[in-house]
Amino acid sequence: MATPTKSCRVLVVRKTKLRETDLIIAFLHEDGSLGQAVARGARKPGNTFASRLEYFCLADVLIAKGRGLPIVTEARCVNAHARLREDVLFNAASSPILDALAKCGQPDLPVPRLFDMACAALDELRSCQEDDAPAICAAFLVKLFAMLGFRPRVSTCVSCGAQVPLEHGAWRDFSFVEGGAVCVDCRSHVQTQRIEATTLLWVQTLLGQPFAHVRESHVPLQASFAVLHFAHQWFREHMGLNLKSLNFLLTSGLF
Repeated sequence: MATPTKSCRVLVVRKTKLRETDLIIAFLHEDGSLGQAVARGARKPGNTFASRLEYFCLADVLIAKGRGLPIVTEARCVNAHARLREDVLFNAASSPILDALAKCGQPDLPVPRLFDMACAALDELRSCQEDDAPAICAAFLVKLFAMLGFRPRVSTCVSCGAQVPLEHGAWRDFSFVEGGAVCVDCRSHVQTQRIEATTLLWVQTLLGQPFAHVRESHVPLQASFAVLHFAHQWFREHMGLNLKSLNFLLTSGLF
């Protein structure tokens, strides 16, 4: 009797070696949940899985039930996003997206629109200019926070709800612990740190702009990296995560 299979479209986010010739492929399903399957023989020279299930690949796969993890029986590459693997600058700017998906995604827990958002970000990274890549990465990360229920409050006080004016050149009190900006009246009761209002304005802007608009806006590199540093601290405070790929992007000096 033939083994039942199911067809699905996936985004490859992580690969792990299994024995001498196999790989465990971690991928994001179209419903936003995280899955794993074994690609048998994927590490053998010339094996078709090697090119169809690379990092950043959008692929249609057939998955069969295995004794442990499911087994990938067929794979067809829909979009390889080859530039994101082959160009060191674009690889550095796009790897935090896969890293965040692999660590924030959950098996059997759908997250509506997450798959589409990830594909849209990678598509823009594939065609953008080098200096725009960090901004698209930063936009994805802050949008991910909002999608997972950790949206930062940047223009209203997280304690009392009062408006916090954001002017270029000013500095504002911000609490990563509480999750947002803090007004003058509440800052004595909340653990805060000083952060540039311009950074908070860019966080607010990137939260609301589609990725295509982010690319067309040509966000200054300084602003992009300020938001990436913000995202790095937000990950550590609210999710207990330290993304190595984001550390590399922030310290490599590639941009």
